[in-house]
Amino acid sequence: MAMRRAQGGFVATQWSLAHATFYGDDSASETMGGACGYGDLYSTGYGTNTAALSSALFSDGYGCGQCYEIRCSGAPACYAGSPIVTVTATNLCPPNWALPSDNGGWCNPPRVHFDMAKPAFNQIADWHAGIVPVMYRRVACQKTGGIRFQLQGNAYWLLVFVTNVGGGGDIAGMWVKGENTDWISMSHNWGASYQAFSCLGGQNLSFKVLSYTSQETLVAYTAAPANWVAGLTYEATTNFT
Repeated sequence: MAMRRAQGGFVATQWSLAHATFYGDDSASETMGGACGYGDLYSTGYGTNTAALSSALFSDGYGCGQCYEIRCSGAPACYAGSPIVTVTATNLCPPNWALPSDNGGWCNPPRVHFDMAKPAFNQIADWHAGIVPVMYRRVACQKTGGIRFQLQGNAYWLLVFVTNVGGGGDIAGMWVKGENTDWISMSHNWGASYQAFSCLGGQNLSFKVLSYTSQETLVAYTAAPANWVAGLTYEATTNFT
């Protein structure tokens, strides 16, 4: 699925065919957390319009944060007018090798599939259907405010979960800079998290973020103050578009 990008930001892809199911109940409590590491999806701003991606889209975690428009198409369970819901990828739908891909193993490679939070699925189709054909496309993630960095670790090891990413919504790489250091390359830990084994305690922190899809680079200068605390989230003043 080719991505088209114009000057000034991410541009939606063309529509493609896939299928969608749902997991959890109407409260979406079972969708909290997940393979992207976003934790409580309410407090991190993602809410219940979310989906777990099959591995064909999840891309070993580099698909975390991507935004998709999904509409049910060609089934009796589809709602009239084929309404569109916009979801953010927050989890992985793992393969089930015990079942065939056309009968239960919906997320088996190379199948493209969305396992949606039930409240999101309910916006496009009758949940009693279980599985429906859909059309989908990548769209820009519309975010309010800057990229957010949730810090974990200690003065000698920094683990950063990246949320509220605009534009393509995804991350390919990160660097961190303390006020007393040069730029330090961070390694991909899991999901939307990156780590650096460096002594960064007591320094204000700047981050350089590389978009996985567009390959654009964004620099968030002094995103966290010198007295940063593990467990807190710090918001930059800039974001992708």
